[in-house]
Amino acid sequence: MNAIEIRNLTKSFGSKMAVNGLNMTVPEGAIYGFIGENGSGKSTTEKMICGLIRQSGGSVTLYGKPHTDGDIRAGMGVLIEAPGCFQGLSVWNNMMIQAANLSIPNAEQEVIKVLKMVRMEGAAGNKYKNCSLGMKQRIGIAMALLGNPKLLVLDEPINGLDADGMRIMREVLTDITKSGATVVISSHVLGELEKIATHYGIIKGGKMIAEMTAEELEASCRTYIALQAKDMSRAKFVLGSRFSRVEEDEAGYLRVYDAVKTEDVVKHLYDNGIVVSEVKTAKIGLEEYYIDLMKEARGR
Repeated sequence: MNAIEIRNLTKSFGSKMAVNGLNMTVPEGAIYGFIGENGSGKSTTEKMICGLIRQSGGSVTLYGKPHTDGDIRAGMGVLIEAPGCFQGLSVWNNMMIQAANLSIPNAEQEVIKVLKMVRMEGAAGNKYKNCSLGMKQRIGIAMALLGNPKLLVLDEPINGLDADGMRIMREVLTDITKSGATVVISSHVLGELEKIATHYGIIKGGKMIAEMTAEELEASCRTYIALQAKDMSRAKFVLGSRFSRVEEDEAGYLRVYDAVKTEDVVKHLYDNGIVVSEVKTAKIGLEEYYIDLMKEARGR
């Protein structure tokens, strides 16, 4: 069963179409990386999934039922934009208020459990207003985890987290999916998302332009040969005369794409009097794949 099925979803704000005929499928137990530019419709889509705003058209189904179903809604955890906390209250009191809102039994034990999950138990007595951005993000995720939600929807949850905070979030999200939960997570930190996501959806202009599994992404990401030579300008010219795509990257390497052998590239340069000082084979990651896909979409 799919945790989320969205068909022909639309949302307009006046004359502006924020989401335009969106189709989206999130399998049960997935960590679904929801990716797109600012203003592409990610947050609007997530708000419609959670019932925070009404769609203009189309349908949202959660575990085979309408997303307005009360039992389904009760099994959701949500962090969109910022956690709704009282600035002058402690982390503990904010968590207890949220537990009361959710009618969670054994609230104290549940709050202790989720604070430990996000490694925030030591800050329970801190006033919320005195917490750093990264701490507030962890508190928001802890709130979303209250009550063992079956479906977790997180909008940019790793903004403001340091390297250790990101590692903790990866562990938390991976652990809860092992217990059967499903996670939808939007993020601009694509390198971190790539470490945990099992599925991806890429949105542009309110439309889904690609959905794939992590394995399909891996298969789609092109390999390339990266090299450095003493005369990089001439090396680029010589390589460009034979190979179809040659580019210089931000790290100062020349990249030769497509299915070519390393020895063919090195030999071609050597035959033209260019000595290679360094050569390696690599593969583009999610971030570069996404950037290329956006460029293609703009050109359509």
